[in-house]
Amino acid sequence: MKVTVDRGSGFCFGVTYAIEMAEYELDQTGSLYCLVDIVHNNMEIERLKSKGLIIINHEDLKRLYNCKLLIRAHGEPPSTYQVATCNNIELIDASCPVVLKLQNRVKSSFENEEHHGQVQVVIYGQEGHAEVNGLVGQTNGKAIVVMNEDDLDALDYAKPIHLFSQTTKSTSGFFKMQRMIEKRILQFKGSLEEGDLVANDTLCRQVSNREPHLRKFATAQDVIVFVSGKKSSNGKALFGVCKETNPRSYFVSNLEEVNPEWFLEAETVGICGATSTPMWLMEEIATQLRLLKAEVS
Repeated sequence: MKVTVDRGSGFCFGVTYAIEMAEYELDQTGSLYCLVDIVHNNMEIERLKSKGLIIINHEDLKRLYNCKLLIRAHGEPPSTYQVATCNNIELIDASCPVVLKLQNRVKSSFENEEHHGQVQVVIYGQEGHAEVNGLVGQTNGKAIVVMNEDDLDALDYAKPIHLFSQTTKSTSGFFKMQRMIEKRILQFKGSLEEGDLVANDTLCRQVSNREPHLRKFATAQDVIVFVSGKKSSNGKALFGVCKETNPRSYFVSNLEEVNPEWFLEAETVGICGATSTPMWLMEEIATQLRLLKAEVS
């Protein structure tokens, strides 16, 4: 059985940058606070905790003073920076540049039209997701988050709509949402005029380009083992791509979740993962699968 690790999988540059910043500080001081999980992967979090990383939540932040704090790649709303300033916290800001650019675009769209009270800022993304919270924060909480067609009932189609997307959502999902909004506008107004909907494609291409790559990879394998943390929104989306392409695709978070029966009569196995999946974990699972097949043989 040939086991292949997909070299196009693993950390995106935003996650890589955040972890490198965390490791540098930990090597210098042996301790560092991080606001919420630095990455949606428990195995990687445990590795960093063993080096001295301390994970806190937003309530903990209010009681934290005079220390260093890492902001992860997902970004944060303005309120987080305000608390840090008041509590004399030195921020190590590892917000992804792509996310920061999107935050600025959302803020600009909201502020430019705020005094008119007409334009609705709409975010295609997962309600409560860290990145989405940061985006909504740029609008003083007024942005409307949509994920499916039912969510579109909350929009006022008499007003212009500025649509943005969480950076890690699927390309097909974003354009499907755009078409559904256009259909709603047509039903309400009878026509779709310039300015009724401004659709901003704010997807991260390093993430969205993984979809066609994974389809090719999954097609070439008998079995796919997709490695990701269960909290990862990106992981769920990319696994869906694999499962749709290759029905013998299986989602695991660690080696213990791998079932040997998946590989019966399999000649090729592909290991791939999310943008939050460390390469070392995929390599570890691949090594054990090779040993497993050798033992069975």
